[in-house]
Amino acid sequence: MPKVVHFEIPIQDPKRAIPFYEKVFGWKIEGWGGGDGYWLCTAGPDEEPGINGALMLGTPIDGGTINTLGVPSIAEYRAKVTEHGGKVVGEIQTIPGVGLFCYCMDTEGNKFGIIEMVQGA
Repeated sequence: MPKVVHFEIPIQDPKRAIPFYEKVFGWKIEGWGGGDGYWLCTAGPDEEPGINGALMLGTPIDGGTINTLGVPSIAEYRAKVTEHGGKVVGEIQTIPGVGLFCYCMDTEGNKFGIIEMVQGA
């Protein structure tokens, strides 16, 4: 069964967007040798579940895929998002049996989710 193996996030201002993702999530971001306008993102150790992807020059696509990122503390990461120029665009929701979730927006207008896994939520 196919799994998501890569993400691409459109950005308009690399000088603004790259530091946002590095500072908020600790991603390692570096230019790709295949051309300008594409930066590879290492979003965590290979031993952990999840995927890596890229930031690319472009315009956010309405109705596009929303990636959700697992975080250790939803309160901490909501604060980090706003501290680094993003926005929290939804209230914290409890997903029964899973955890706490909310929607945010990055500096480029891309919507994403953050989730704190909580046993017995």
